[in-house]
Amino acid sequence: MRLGILQTGHAPDELLENFGDYDLLFRRLLGESTFDYVTYPVVDDIFPDSVESADGWLITGSRYSVNDPDPWIGKLIALIRQIKASGRPMVGICFGHQAIAKALGGAVGENPAGWIAGASEYRTPEGAPDRTLLAWHKEQILTLPGEAEIVSGSSACPHAVLRYGDVALTYQAHPEFTADFIRGLVVTRGQSLTDGIKNRASNADDAEIARARTSAEIATFLKFR
Repeated sequence: MRLGILQTGHAPDELLENFGDYDLLFRRLLGESTFDYVTYPVVDDIFPDSVESADGWLITGSRYSVNDPDPWIGKLIALIRQIKASGRPMVGICFGHQAIAKALGGAVGENPAGWIAGASEYRTPEGAPDRTLLAWHKEQILTLPGEAEIVSGSSACPHAVLRYGDVALTYQAHPEFTADFIRGLVVTRGQSLTDGIKNRASNADDAEIARARTSAEIATFLKFR
């Protein structure tokens, strides 16, 4: 199966040598042999020729906002709607999670609670513990699209994991991040964080446990939805 990665941002230059760029983080998370990967750095205005360029799609995280006026973001929103119409599956992570929601009728804005960074615990709508993942965001979905079903969330981020039937599976948090990577983000992009949030984000090792489960969940959705 060919998986198209729509790369919406780049890792900090200081982290590239040790970790690679965002597309490589996903290849490493899902397994190099799991898919035939092709990357389209849409953040650099490089888009696929059509939705048929891949069998399924994954939209990465980004330091940009889905509400920014950059032309590539508008083109991405249009592409998401085309992918949905084609019946091909989509997975969205952080920015991708928000972009899919916006494309399908939801609203995205700043989290009233401010920045969420580091290990975040999520629960099912019934209140049962679901998973702990690494988060890094100050915006999130405020209004759900009509098709979205909440898989899990938290008091600070109620719409953390969403499923849109067989169309899309999306995560506000970052299953592709390791604890070491997010510690690197604290140093390179965490200047606006409070000391408390920096400390919490830096002590993120317990979120590694859920990476394997979420990786399998993503691969299963894309292959056997």
